[in-house]
Amino acid sequence: MRTYISTALSAVLLVLLVVLVPLSALSAWVDLEIDNTDRYVAAVAPLASDPDVQNTVADLITDEAMKQIDVGPLGDTVRAFLHQAVQSFTTTDAFQAAWNAANRTAHEAVTAALDGRSGESVTIDLAPVTEQVKRNLQDNGVPFADSIPIEHTDIQIVSADRADQLRQSFRWLRAASIWPAVGTLVFAVLAVGVAWVRGGPGRRGSALAALSATAVAGTGFALGALLLRGALAFARNRVLAEVPGSETDGAAAVYDALTSSLRTTVWIVFGTGLALAVCAVAARIWAQRVLPAPSAE
Repeated sequence: MRTYISTALSAVLLVLLVVLVPLSALSAWVDLEIDNTDRYVAAVAPLASDPDVQNTVADLITDEAMKQIDVGPLGDTVRAFLHQAVQSFTTTDAFQAAWNAANRTAHEAVTAALDGRSGESVTIDLAPVTEQVKRNLQDNGVPFADSIPIEHTDIQIVSADRADQLRQSFRWLRAASIWPAVGTLVFAVLAVGVAWVRGGPGRRGSALAALSATAVAGTGFALGALLLRGALAFARNRVLAEVPGSETDGAAAVYDALTSSLRTTVWIVFGTGLALAVCAVAARIWAQRVLPAPSAE
């Protein structure tokens, strides 16, 4: 009977941790990064040097500019020239500053979408970037630079329909803050403590029960981390599937930058959980051999 109860409790502990670990990581991520403007901007700032983002920005700004320029049969030549000029600008410090400004504004759109204040898609407005591009090209005497319109040119990150689907989940994660992560750790420690107290007779039984619970907890953390990794990959595919083809590379780069800390967390938790489980199993085998049986105590 004791063995049956122990097995059942181990199964419950494993399932709960597999569920709690992803939820804990996601709620902490929303609280510490997505809701924090400075950390949000810091996460996407390196993308100013990403070739996919630079190409996407150059394509979008050039496309909008060409709508305002009538050059007849020279259209392809002018477009190629203008695209090259914009592409060159994306390698400058001025572009980095404009990119950061655009994303600081974009963070307001992200939080608005997650708070339910907007039914629109989540985008990065390139107007600050376009303004800097136009000024730079004009200063360098680039033809047709004065025709570049300063208007909303967006990189879509999340479609309106997808934002509506995610909104309720993000509300819960925001409200939960970091407490699920704290609760998960406390729960795992308590489970090991209870196993020690309710273990078999004598010091040997308590130690073996606690080590078994530790191994289960470590396995739960490792499996929960893998579940989160799979969920991130699945969400990435679903989100990018609804982004216009010309913006997919740029949106993918933004998505990967924003979830970088989550992916790092996955491997830290997975490695820690796996190491904990392996060490606990090894320690249990050692304890079975070294600690005296109850009859000998």
